[in-house]
Amino acid sequence: MNDFLSTCHAAVKASDGLPSGHPFHVVLGNEACDLDSMVSSLVYAYYLSKTRGDEEVLSVPLLNIRQGELLLRSDNVFLLRQAGLSPDFLLFRDQLDLAALWRAGRLRLTLVDQNVLPSSDADLEGAVVEVIDHHALERNPSPSCPITVETVGSCATLVTERLIHKAPHILDQQLAQLLYATILTDCVNMAPEAGKVTAKDSQYVATLEARFPSLPPRGALFQALHNAKFDVSGLNTEQMLMKDMKMLKGSLFMAVSVLFLPIEAFLQRVELEAELCSFCHKLGLDLLVLMSISFTEAKQPVRELALFSHSAPCREQVSHFLERAGDPPLDLRPISSPHAHVAAYHQGNALASRKKLLPLLKDFLRARDGEDKDDEAEDERGRVPPTPANSLVEGCPLDAGPPSISAHALHEKFSKMNPH
Repeated sequence: MNDFLSTCHAAVKASDGLPSGHPFHVVLGNEACDLDSMVSSLVYAYYLSKTRGDEEVLSVPLLNIRQGELLLRSDNVFLLRQAGLSPDFLLFRDQLDLAALWRAGRLRLTLVDQNVLPSSDADLEGAVVEVIDHHALERNPSPSCPITVETVGSCATLVTERLIHKAPHILDQQLAQLLYATILTDCVNMAPEAGKVTAKDSQYVATLEARFPSLPPRGALFQALHNAKFDVSGLNTEQMLMKDMKMLKGSLFMAVSVLFLPIEAFLQRVELEAELCSFCHKLGLDLLVLMSISFTEAKQPVRELALFSHSAPCREQVSHFLERAGDPPLDLRPISSPHAHVAAYHQGNALASRKKLLPLLKDFLRARDGEDKDDEAEDERGRVPPTPANSLVEGCPLDAGPPSISAHALHEKFSKMNPH
């Protein structure tokens, strides 16, 4: 696989700026670029490179984020390293101009972990020649574009099925580990309580285990990936804020960033207030809301909130609104903050995830702007990709903490994951 990725990287670099040349068959995941999108793209492009009949076409996996954003997906980086793949050979959206390739008649697109392109890529629809996805079908059928859409737990399950039935000889330990880890992650360690795993997911996990008995144990691998997702030790303040962020815009422009550590630890960072000020200035934010999530030794979730703004009225208005919130109540209790422009709280209602916080902030903007409650406030994501469907902060099956190795130890609270 490393040789394949190196070849792709060199070919893209050599073709940069050239109006003509070999066509590219790009395998593209969705903008969240979680494990499922990344692995499905890598493995399926490799499959195409080994099975295609047209040697003039170069199959290329393309990660649907900018290169600098990979570090924000610490579980992706962990799995790549564990599988012995170099991130240096990966290709990203800011390294390949798909629109220019399409205009030059040199682009074919296979979509994985998505079945329609976002509006920003609508001009590329004519290049789509195949779809493999596990979300609800939104694409209109076309004779020129084969569609494989099945609502299994992971798109990697469908990619595994394709390899095993069409090219079992190319499936080695490295590919198996990528696929296996991804299916386990998406299916929450194959726990039925999570409501994600299907019979087909279980079938192909068992097939991979039978063919490659040296794969890591399920529980240990799932826990390692979970720990990696929460590992922010190598990130600077801006990267920590960007790792999982959503924006809201009304008369105030605000963002909600999720932090994977206790808020007190974050507030002790050196030069933090200057860094928060710089971050807000860079993005044009009036207010930055920080929601932290950590876990006790008993794996109970702990949530805390902090609000930063140099405008005291702005900060106080939002603070008072959230303190009085009743649907749901956040049960906010002030805690000490070492910074004059930061208000910090312990959040007694630990089940109120960001998915529950965002509507409250939208209500605040509507009230402040004099809009009717039924009017939908604008939800701006800026340049930040959508939160992965297996995010630990969006009301997903892991809201109440990571499952232990035995399925019965999972918490009772599981809710459906948001689609990409």
